[in-house]
Amino acid sequence: MKIGAEYSHLNGIEYLKVHKPNLWTEVKDVISQVDAAACKTKVSKEKSKLGKLIYSPQAINTEFEFGFNSLGWREHRRNFWVTHDEKLLRKIHNQPIDKQKQIIEKAGYKAILSYTQTDFLKERVAVEVQFGKYTFVAHDLFVKHMSFFDSNIIDVGIEILPMKELEREMSSGVAYYERDLLNLIRQGRNVPAVPLVLIGVLP
Repeated sequence: MKIGAEYSHLNGIEYLKVHKPNLWTEVKDVISQVDAAACKTKVSKEKSKLGKLIYSPQAINTEFEFGFNSLGWREHRRNFWVTHDEKLLRKIHNQPIDKQKQIIEKAGYKAILSYTQTDFLKERVAVEVQFGKYTFVAHDLFVKHMSFFDSNIIDVGIEILPMKELEREMSSGVAYYERDLLNLIRQGRNVPAVPLVLIGVLP
């Protein structure tokens, strides 16, 4: 695959080029090593594409996973405790996890264990590879990357998406770069408050 477009939110690319040039190179190398032709293995059952061979999100994700894992990028999970009380959540969300539970239970509420997970993490840079439904991208950008940044786990988040040209040859409902670029920039220059890199890829 190749990069068709990229967008830097809050100087995400600039940060990588100055502070983590090796990781920026690794991300681009992994993308270039994904064999798009080998991922065109899914037979469409949709009326508009019935019987047509299309790109398989699962196959693409497997290729990306192999590439990033081979370079030491690993999935990372951040656990935390939640409850129904909004004022209490505002007070504890940046506390250490053991204190979160103690404070919730001391207030007489039930503590619920939850988590946020990112696909790949290395040296304070997170990567999400998103070839799933379009609703997942907003969760990545406004929840996952924001959560890891707010918790001082990452300095920048990267979102890899198909461009429309590639999305046309996938099942319906898949996210694509051009739409999510608009979704991101219309929130304003400072939202979300985390440096991000949006990457659109092509076969």
